[in-house]
Amino acid sequence: MAELTTIARPYAKAAFDFAVEHKAVDSWTEMLAFASLVSENESMKPLLNGTLASTELASLFIKVCGEQVNEQGQNLIKVMAENGRLGILPAVSLLFVEYRNEWAKEVEATVVSATELSSEQQQQISVSLEKRLARKVKLNCSIDASLIGGVIIKSGDLVIDGSVSGKLSRLSDKLQS
Repeated sequence: MAELTTIARPYAKAAFDFAVEHKAVDSWTEMLAFASLVSENESMKPLLNGTLASTELASLFIKVCGEQVNEQGQNLIKVMAENGRLGILPAVSLLFVEYRNEWAKEVEATVVSATELSSEQQQQISVSLEKRLARKVKLNCSIDASLIGGVIIKSGDLVIDGSVSGKLSRLSDKLQS
C-alpha cells in the first residue's frame, strides 16, 4: 500500500494543484472518483493490465468515462496510460480527497454508536470535534449494538472510545493487572 501511495502521490498532487489554480477542486474530486470507479470495474481491470497500446487504452478509457471527464481530466488519463498507471486511479482519487480536505480545513469523523443518534446528538459531537480539531467536521455515523451504549469516534489518528463495552474492557484489564 505504501508503494502504491508513493506512485500515486505525484499524480494526485499535480491534479490538485491544477484544480486549485483553476478553482475546480469539486469537479476534479468528482472526475477522479468516477475515473477510479471505471478503473475498478471488473470488465476494465483486464484491459488495464493487458496488451493494449497506451494510446488505445487511453482512448478506450476516455470513451468509457464520456462526459464525466473534461479535457484536462482526459490529459491526466492519457499521461497515466502512457506510464502504465491507470490502475492506481483509486489511490490518486483518495490522495486528492486528502489534499482537498487539508486545503479546505475539513476532516471526516466516523461515529459508531450502540443506537441511532439524534440530529441534536450528532450536532453536539460535530461542534465538540470542530473545537478540538480546529476544522470543519463531516460525520459518518453507523450503528453497532455490540457497544452496549455510548459511542466510538475516529478521525485520523484520534480515537475516542466512550462505549460501555470499551469501558468494561479497560476495567477488566485493570482488574487483571
